[in-house]
Amino acid sequence: MPLNTSSSSLALSSLHIRIEAQEKEHQWLLKQIKRKQTELNNFVEQMRSVATDIFERGSPIFNKVAALDQEIHALFGEIFSTRKFGKQTKKDIEAIYRQLQMTGVITPKQHQIDEDAELDELFEEREQEGNFVRDAQQRDHEYQSELEDVEGSCENKGRSESARQVRQTFLRLAEIFHPDKVTDSETQVHHTELMKEINQAYQEGDLARLLEIERQHQAGEGIDYHNEDDLTRKSNRLEQENEFLKTQYENLKRELRLVKRTPEGAMISDYRKAVKVGIDPIAQMLAQVEGEVQVISSIRDFVKDFREKKITIKEFIQGPEAMRQIGREAVEDLLEEMLADFEEFIMF
Repeated sequence: MPLNTSSSSLALSSLHIRIEAQEKEHQWLLKQIKRKQTELNNFVEQMRSVATDIFERGSPIFNKVAALDQEIHALFGEIFSTRKFGKQTKKDIEAIYRQLQMTGVITPKQHQIDEDAELDELFEEREQEGNFVRDAQQRDHEYQSELEDVEGSCENKGRSESARQVRQTFLRLAEIFHPDKVTDSETQVHHTELMKEINQAYQEGDLARLLEIERQHQAGEGIDYHNEDDLTRKSNRLEQENEFLKTQYENLKRELRLVKRTPEGAMISDYRKAVKVGIDPIAQMLAQVEGEVQVISSIRDFVKDFREKKITIKEFIQGPEAMRQIGREAVEDLLEEMLADFEEFIMF
């Protein structure tokens, strides 16, 4: 009999220690999930705020860029439709029009001017040389797709388990706090407000908040800390809940990482750094766009002078300094891109 009492005491003591550790972990996870949710919500809200600010402050200048874009396309359309050129001259003018589109000065036309035969042959040779690289890239892409399918299957299984746990917790809370379950008017009002919060947490899949509400309710319920069965059930429940909370926490961290890796997210990260040192990044961006508008305006005027025959064909083909500078930068960018591709090919 004393041996059994001693064994029982050791078991209870062990359960008490385990539950205490599980409770601490539970509270820590709830706190981290709330912190990470706040961080994610604040980041997304700032993305919306900055996007709205850019739109409101930048609309006039962006409209100016769009108007210039349409005007340059219209000028080239008039040049090709109203003036007669020799075969080589027409090719040279088309090359300038194409260069403006390829370098991003103006938007690409949906129906591009037909490429000349020499350019087609050049790209055909490059295409043959690049077949091996593309085949290898295709195999790598297929492998990555298969890997993502396997990972996605595991992730979907985890999500379905989490969704099931969210639904079960929601149903338990709805059974406890549904306003129709009580007759006291004051309690009904309290339960109605609490059910709004429960419904919102359920719709958002916020298991942490549902469990927090449930734990607050259970705090008022008695539990026999000398009953091994009660303690074992409590420990098992805590263990399961903590596993689901860990999953929710990891999902929140992954979601925040993915948001920050988007172009918009990267922009917000840079925006925050600039603001910290007293810089207005939107003003800087708009100033840069304004400088680009001046360049585009000078090119528009140049094309317009050619349409009105104020400059010769030779002068037009030679181009304004702004256009020549864009051409040099485009060549440099192309060389850098080709070198980078070559390095990737060697490493592969």
